Amino acid sequence: MSMMHASQVNGDNSAAIPPTASLMRWVIVATLPGIATMSYFFGLGVISNVLLAATFGVALEATLLHLRKRPIRVTLNDSSALLTGILLGVSLPPASPWWLILVGMVAAIVVAKQLYGGLGHNPFNPAMVGYALLLVSFPTYMTLWAPPQALIPSGFWSQIAGSLPTTQLDSLSGATPLDAFKHKGGALLASEFWATNPLPEGTLSAWRWVGIAWLAGGVLLLAKRIISWHIPVAMLGSVVVLATLFYLSDPSHFASPLFHLLTGATLFGAFFIATDPVSAASSRQGKLIYGAGIGALVIIIRTFGGYPDAVAFAVLLMNLCVPLLDIYSVPRPTGQRKAQPVKQGEQP
Repeated sequence: MSMMHASQVNGDNSAAIPPTASLMRWVIVATLPGIATMSYFFGLGVISNVLLAATFGVALEATLLHLRKRPIRVTLNDSSALLTGILLGVSLPPASPWWLILVGMVAAIVVAKQLYGGLGHNPFNPAMVGYALLLVSFPTYMTLWAPPQALIPSGFWSQIAGSLPTTQLDSLSGATPLDAFKHKGGALLASEFWATNPLPEGTLSAWRWVGIAWLAGGVLLLAKRIISWHIPVAMLGSVVVLATLFYLSDPSHFASPLFHLLTGATLFGAFFIATDPVSAASSRQGKLIYGAGIGALVIIIRTFGGYPDAVAFAVLLMNLCVPLLDIYSVPRPTGQRKAQPVKQGEQP
């Protein structure tokens, strides 16, 4: 969503940047293919996550604006709180309990956004702050990804209410492709692992279709020039290059580049998370470095770290580097000539 820097990307200072609210809403529209595909495979728990997170996000933002004596209606109209809720909601396991979503939205809206001054001042991606906090604090609930299931699975309402025992939740969940491959064990070859059919039927195919749906949404954002190509291409290119190097060095133990691209949150992160207009780098060169760094961290953490998917941590780590990237990659103002070196004996 590098929308605030659209003029820098296109090099056209005469074109007015569309209002933030309109651009945010286009991003929300672009999430619909991914949400619909996830709901088709994983049930209405995806929708409940999104609705609860969006509601909590708007309510929390309105409350904080009231306490800060800031205009509520004008600020809420930018749809940034709504978008944050949607992004966090689709990142959580379907039918997550309401209290888990509330805690994540408090971290995202109150801590990561409003306490820094609101939209435009937050150094970290709010949705990923909420996700990372939940992943570290409540790992049991954050790993309850169920295999493909009916639209309304057994225990659906009790699961959202948070009244199901943890033991019963475990029986309803299954490993994601990334999680299963991560914990296959070093002694087991990749070919042997996949030959054992380690995932419930249709799981790998479902995640691939979800990845393609996020790609379709990303293409829409690119076509509407809501985002620029720099961050997604740099991130996905970095993922492909590093994953290919690892895979070619030992295909028996490392996953293929296609596996890394189409499973987990790689495509979702490339188009909807890494491109956040506030916490991402602003210059062309900075965006390329920023995106490439996220992609490299994703593969490194997935391969050598303790978490199967690593998009949230990779984005937050690169958010820390954005001020430095912006300092050393500030673009030259349009129309200004490149500085020429002063020859010996001439006056500067």
